[in-house]
Amino acid sequence: MTEKLFLQDSYLREAPAQVVDITPEGGIVLNQSLFYATSGGQPGDGGVLHWDGQETVISTSVKGEAGQIICLSAEGSAVPKIGQEVLQVLDWDQRHLHMRMHTALHLLSVVIPLPVTGGAITSVKGRLDFNMPQAPEDKEALGDALNDLISRDLEILEEWITERELDENPSLVKTMSVAPPRGAGKIRLIRIGADDSSVDLQPCGGTHVARTGEIGRVRIGKVEKKGQLNRRVHLHFDD
Repeated sequence: MTEKLFLQDSYLREAPAQVVDITPEGGIVLNQSLFYATSGGQPGDGGVLHWDGQETVISTSVKGEAGQIICLSAEGSAVPKIGQEVLQVLDWDQRHLHMRMHTALHLLSVVIPLPVTGGAITSVKGRLDFNMPQAPEDKEALGDALNDLISRDLEILEEWITERELDENPSLVKTMSVAPPRGAGKIRLIRIGADDSSVDLQPCGGTHVARTGEIGRVRIGKVEKKGQLNRRVHLHFDD
């Protein structure tokens, strides 16, 4: 299993690692990873691996078997050997945009308190799909409410509960299409706002900013009808 450094500190930009495996396709498996693996609508991280005067560009990272994270190198890049010590350097600008948008989408699920049927994040925009039979009457008011939450500069906190505790509190799960990962015996929760200021609590394995003020202003874009009951709400950075 790859140790997930991004869960310990999502602001960590460089870290050493050792290559523990190379997949038949040339994917690089490290003992510990700065790079988030594609899942839950959030793209995998990229960056660079350095060793012995050489480097390989990591285009993205994906999940492998048994909890491994596989770093996929750009075409034509050198590949280190198993056992090689490397320095991981994260593409921080891209990661930070993902963090800002991911936290913003959690807040979007607060101002639109409906079941979430899907979602996706990019470095320039994001979207959530809702079980929403009728389109919002006042999209501008929703945007104002969302930016008001962001401007409160609420703290983002991490909590852990057991799988049994989650089963006893099914309302914590907002997403209908993506179930929290199980098998480790515990579930990670992301809370927005400490103590009496808390506005959201839900399972999540992604990366987030430390405070909502770091997101910056956003705007709600198109609201598209996707089937009889579903609507897709697009979210953009407004800076």
